[in-house]
Amino acid sequence: MISKFQNSLFVTFFLLFSVCSLTAQESDANSKFTIAFGSCNRVDLPNPFWEDIASKDPDVFIWGGDVIYADTDNMKKMEAMYSKQKNNDTYKSFAAQTEILGTWDDHDYGINDGGAEYSKKQSSQKLFLDFLNVPEDSEIRNKEGVYMAKDYQLGDKLIKIIVLDTRYFRTELTDDRKSGKRYVPNANGEGTVLGAEQWQWLTEQLNQQSDYCIVMSSIQFLSAEHGFETWGNFPGEVTRFENLLKSGNASNVILLSGDRHISEFSKKEISGLEYPLIDFTSSGLTHSYTSYKGEPNKYRIGEVISDRSYGLLTLDLKNNLVNFKIMGINDQILSELNQEY
Repeated sequence: MISKFQNSLFVTFFLLFSVCSLTAQESDANSKFTIAFGSCNRVDLPNPFWEDIASKDPDVFIWGGDVIYADTDNMKKMEAMYSKQKNNDTYKSFAAQTEILGTWDDHDYGINDGGAEYSKKQSSQKLFLDFLNVPEDSEIRNKEGVYMAKDYQLGDKLIKIIVLDTRYFRTELTDDRKSGKRYVPNANGEGTVLGAEQWQWLTEQLNQQSDYCIVMSSIQFLSAEHGFETWGNFPGEVTRFENLLKSGNASNVILLSGDRHISEFSKKEISGLEYPLIDFTSSGLTHSYTSYKGEPNKYRIGEVISDRSYGLLTLDLKNNLVNFKIMGINDQILSELNQEY
């Protein structure tokens, strides 16, 4: 027979155990940060992923570009396409419960493979920021381009998300179809991806202390051999970015990209950088490169995924581990990568 004293001890132990268990669970939950991202989304095709992404309860979703396929200087047409996407039932429900950041790429910018020369870029910028619900009084509205940054504090850890604009300031590409590729690297390091003002801003951001820094770039950074759009078409810009990583105070920088209608992981060891640079490409959300037969990428880890997909990152701040997943239809994990930092 259990005495009142024994029963009291049992209850006290049970309550203490429960509190400790809850505290441990809360601690684990507070040490993880989840980012979902995706690109290449047509409003005239089924949007299959929003409920799946919502089920992962991401802390933030990042658009990687090509939110719509407008390719136009008709701003009424562009606005109508944004409105259609914004009012898609599953996306609307997702956006109501999830923080959304993002950048554009060429097709929502307004011109295929377009850059600084696009005549409607200021009007297009307004429509893009309207789509993201950026407040009218935000400083983002008062500058050229759609680049932005946001910090997230989890306990004593700081996560910085940087969203770049690889369109508004980007100078001319070198078109050389005779080489068998659409574009080749510019000679003598000529041209710019980001432009002087954005480079200055990026330098300031990467000089700030952070434990993890996620950089969304729309176009690929590491994969540079395929002959389409890539940072590799501007070798001087690649060198500049890598040098900035080595001299800045941001730790564990991770690149995200889209554009290509394929998904893949790329990884490069850079002399002078204490961690490997990973470029996680996720594309596309509604359509993909189904006829893909292969292309070179000396930094590729694993296989190219040519099915529709979105990207998922889980930052485990307690164990200094990042899990990368390429997620397909029906919640299928198409490819996965783990990296210790």
